[in-house]
Amino acid sequence: MRAAYFLLGIAFLIIIGSTLYFSPKNENTLPGIQAIMETPMTLTSAAFKGGDTIPSKFTCDGDSISPPLSIDGVPEGTVSLVLIMDDPDVPKALKPDGVFDHWVLYGLDPSLKEIPEGVSLGHIGLNGRGEPSYISPCPPSEYEPPEHRYVFTLYALNTSISFVSAPTKAEVLKAIEGSSIAEAELTGTYKKIKN
Repeated sequence: MRAAYFLLGIAFLIIIGSTLYFSPKNENTLPGIQAIMETPMTLTSAAFKGGDTIPSKFTCDGDSISPPLSIDGVPEGTVSLVLIMDDPDVPKALKPDGVFDHWVLYGLDPSLKEIPEGVSLGHIGLNGRGEPSYISPCPPSEYEPPEHRYVFTLYALNTSISFVSAPTKAEVLKAIEGSSIAEAELTGTYKKIKN
C-alpha cells in the first residue's frame, strides 16, 4: 500500500512540475507549445464587422473602392501574405462554379498591419473579369439570391510566390498549395440598392 501511495505522490509531482515548466511565464516553453498559445491570425475591417453588411461606399452603389482591412497575429516564419476576395453566391446561370473573384493580392509583406481603403498592395492578380484590379460587390438584382456573401481570405505563407504575368485566383491557390501556415477570414454581405 505504501508503494502505491509513493508512486501516486511521484506522479503528482511530475504533473505539477510539468505544468510549471511549460507555463507561458517560463522562458523554457517549447516552441510548439508557444505557437499554440499565440493569438491566431485575424483579418478585420474598420468599415464593417464580420457577417455584417458592407457599406455601400465599397460597392457598385458607392465609390467602388476596396474597404480598409486590418491584419493581426501573423505567425513567426511567415515569408509573404496572400489576400483573396470572392463571392460564392453567384447564380449558376451566370457562372457554373458559382464563384466570382473580386480581388487577388499576393506578395504582401508579412509585417503588414493594414491595407488602407482604395489601395492594392503587393502584386495584384486577375479578378473574375480578367482585369488586375479590385471589383466591388454588385450582386445582380434580377437573380436569386439578391444578397451575396463576400469572403476575404488571408493566407500566411512560409514561402514567396511570383508570376511572369498577373495570375488568376486559381493560379495563386495552386502556387500556395502546402505553403499556408495560417489563414484568416472576414465575410461581409451586400444587396444591390440601385438598378
